[in-house]
Amino acid sequence: MRIGVLGTGGMAAALGGAWARAGHEVFIGGRDAAAAEALAERIGAAGHGTPAQAAGYGEEVVLLAVPAGVAPTLAREHAGALAGRTVVDCTNPLAPGPGGVMLTTGAGESVAGLIGAAAPGAHVVKAFNLAHASMWHHPAGAFGPVPPAVPFCADAPGAAGHVTELITGMGWSPMPAGGLDRAAYLEATAAFVIGVWWAGGSPALAFPEAPGNV
Repeated sequence: MRIGVLGTGGMAAALGGAWARAGHEVFIGGRDAAAAEALAERIGAAGHGTPAQAAGYGEEVVLLAVPAGVAPTLAREHAGALAGRTVVDCTNPLAPGPGGVMLTTGAGESVAGLIGAAAPGAHVVKAFNLAHASMWHHPAGAFGPVPPAVPFCADAPGAAGHVTELITGMGWSPMPAGGLDRAAYLEATAAFVIGVWWAGGSPALAFPEAPGNV
């Protein structure tokens, strides 16, 4: 697939690199031209340029790997180019609070939903927001015989298919979690998971499998 990546940070590097290794054509777009060029060279991307060029390049998929507060504005700026395309939102709208990590969105809101409203012609998918960026650097099969799952929320079947292909190509397992109206639950789950990590705990211990199921 041809994939445009908007962003030059950790998630852009991790996911863009994983997809490039899987044989996809990845284009890095960033407002900092030097950062986009450096990242493209580091992960073996097909090219680099501006966010507008990346949005235009991603004929099948465009990844928004930017801060959560910026993502809807960026989607609105490039709504024309994003129309009809699978737009993957991997962001988490989080901030430290007095009792731990908190969501910065309003009640019932999700960044994925705000992106969809900003670019109504795009097929938005919420995915890749629960695992730390370092996890995506591992090769397929690194996690043993049972691959870990990537929950995702999508409305359009074609977009769900694109994301499923990306997930399986990385050696992970797709976990459909409903339509985009459920994306807020994935973002809230990220607040819980990251809060537990920051407190020195292991979120996996809160979701044990029954003996014999693993």
